[in-house]
Amino acid sequence: MKSLHLMVLCAAVATASPTGRRSDGGSPTATVKNGTISGIHSSTYNQDMFLGVPFAQPPVGDLRFRNAQSINASFSGAVAATEYAPLCVGYGGDQIGYPVSEDCLYLNVVRPSGYEGQELPVGVWIHGGGLYMGGAPDARYNLSFIVENSVEIGKPIIGVSIAYRLSAWGFLQSQEVTGSGNTNIGLRDQRLALHWLQENIGAFGGDPSKVTIWGESAGAASVGYHLTAYNGRDDGLFRGGIMESGNPVAYRSYKTNKFFQPLYNQLVEEAGCWDAIDNLDCLRHVPYAKLNKLLNTTDASAWQPIVDGDFVTRWGSIQLAEGAFVKVPIIDGANTDEGTAFGPQGVNTTQDFIDFASSPDSGAFIGKRFASEIPQVYPNIPSYWIPPVEEVGRITYPAPYGDHYRQSAAYFGDAYMIANRRGACQTWAANDIPAYCYRFNTRPNGVPPLVGVTHFQEVAFVFDNTMGLGYNAAHGTVNPFGGQPQSYRDLAKLMSSSWASFIYDLDPNGFEGRYAGAEAWPAYSLESPQEIVWDANETSLAYVEPDTYRSEGIQWILDHALAYHR
Repeated sequence: MKSLHLMVLCAAVATASPTGRRSDGGSPTATVKNGTISGIHSSTYNQDMFLGVPFAQPPVGDLRFRNAQSINASFSGAVAATEYAPLCVGYGGDQIGYPVSEDCLYLNVVRPSGYEGQELPVGVWIHGGGLYMGGAPDARYNLSFIVENSVEIGKPIIGVSIAYRLSAWGFLQSQEVTGSGNTNIGLRDQRLALHWLQENIGAFGGDPSKVTIWGESAGAASVGYHLTAYNGRDDGLFRGGIMESGNPVAYRSYKTNKFFQPLYNQLVEEAGCWDAIDNLDCLRHVPYAKLNKLLNTTDASAWQPIVDGDFVTRWGSIQLAEGAFVKVPIIDGANTDEGTAFGPQGVNTTQDFIDFASSPDSGAFIGKRFASEIPQVYPNIPSYWIPPVEEVGRITYPAPYGDHYRQSAAYFGDAYMIANRRGACQTWAANDIPAYCYRFNTRPNGVPPLVGVTHFQEVAFVFDNTMGLGYNAAHGTVNPFGGQPQSYRDLAKLMSSSWASFIYDLDPNGFEGRYAGAEAWPAYSLESPQEIVWDANETSLAYVEPDTYRSEGIQWILDHALAYHR
């Protein structure tokens, strides 16, 4: 675990000071409100890196299962931010090969060198992983490439990645938790990091008024939660949002603490806290090894945010309909074949399709009364199939997929990701706020045609990770660009630069060296709804299409938002 070497102060700490000072033979430093942070310089990328910067008190001991607490202390000497902190404790493949710890609330700052005295826009990455696994140190999220691209296109930015508690460590829910005021603490971790950046990013050369929050999957959903947090209250923490396969309306049905109470009660009993007057406090003092083992033998992915009347005030679809969200420009998109990641297998009949759609185990749950209507708006015809006919033809999928698998995949991809993406774009356009919407349509190396352009596959392109950092056998993956034509690398450069351009000035188009054949990315319009398609197999790499496919089915999902409990 990292040690903060803190000394508690009664008096107020000093304000942050400008960046640019170097000491100890060129090591970059930044003086934040709590003291001095010392980083490292990369001559390879001509960047300064501050890795493992504390933004909260370690959430251990009595601070376990509590809202993250600000560092109300001054550093005793300079804090060496020269290596990533451990990942927050989580359960899944993304944790393989990385150290984990309860003491994990740190962030990382990557800035281009040579911009001393300037205030650069800031992109804040929130990692995905279903809110139960993953972490900012994941090599697939290396910020150096996109920061380097930002310099090359004449729009330099600072990249930041933040940590937050996962699974039950960050989303323990029950009546006891609600009563104590410590709901949704993983999201509150993120929020505290954003507040910390407002106070301190200037010390690293960043402009606190030009922060864009950005994430994928659960990270994109987190961006959505911040857009709607506290009933859409604008705390001035960011001026833009980027959501890759995630939206302001959650991809799961919203729950309350009542749903999680049996799971909490089971944990309390197994931890030996059943007879405690304050069983939540008892859980705070269960030895880490014992509690970790208990959580690792249950469904770690089950713990999720709840509607608490506070951070998550109410269902997102209601807030969007009433305009109760932070009105900033966004990028919002999804991948062509999301449903192969979220849909079930063994869909052999229409009745199977209905049963899966109405199963309580489905994250996007809808009752049988409405599920019976879904085959009518998601017919088993080629124009609805996922993956599409153009990719794998008219074949009937073999076992274990089932005859109706592609019909089901179309529905589940829309129900989880694509419908709410379209709904968000429509909402932003209706409120005259720029929204740049996309469909990612490039199948990377290692992904079979039967899976198609599924969830997560755009990440390597957005980060311009053509080296394939973090993609390896331990994670069951290979370099997404291995053996692929140059157009794949060209697309990565184009997408990464477009993201950096948006972070810089909220315009994803206007930058130096943009790929000449690519069409301009239009802001969304209700009169002529369009999205850009990222496709390395097309000469242009990026072309504009009408956002009208599967219109009847997607509109049905949007119209039934309340039946989905979201």
